Amino acid sequence: MNIRRLLAYSLQRLLLYFLAIPRFLSICLLMVYVPIFTLLPFFSININQSKSLPDHVYLISKWGTFKKGDLIAYRWPGGVNYPAGSIFIKRIMGVPGDTVTRQGAVFWVNNQYIGRAKPKSTLGIALEPAKAGVIEEDTYFVATPHPDSLDSRYAITGNVQKAQVIGKAYAIF
Repeated sequence: MNIRRLLAYSLQRLLLYFLAIPRFLSICLLMVYVPIFTLLPFFSININQSKSLPDHVYLISKWGTFKKGDLIAYRWPGGVNYPAGSIFIKRIMGVPGDTVTRQGAVFWVNNQYIGRAKPKSTLGIALEPAKAGVIEEDTYFVATPHPDSLDSRYAITGNVQKAQVIGKAYAIF
């Protein structure tokens, strides 16, 4: 009799434990573009809900310098259905002094193909292509290879100001 009670109690605790984990994770995944928690003042973890990058969870290092090819997290100024302060993660494709060229809706940085700007967002909102020219001091041209990426190819995004950058992003999974 005692063994049955002990076994039933253990099974009940085990089930509660395994049911609690998915509930906790689903609550965390609902926190779109908001850091789940902060690890000291130097790191944060963010969840990417868009399709523009292959990974979903990123560690953001809040110090260091940035160079071409780095993934960075930055605060979106607002617009195209994203509230101001949303966190975007993109790759630096151009740094100050680099030249952005454009033929129609197709963009290059220093003759490296970046991609084509679409006339409308996935929600049907009209998008205007960004202007070509030399990337100014303290700004970055950011992009991802995904065709639906809202990045520096569009006037609403433009080049990202250094002051908007939170830090370097590292894919966790």
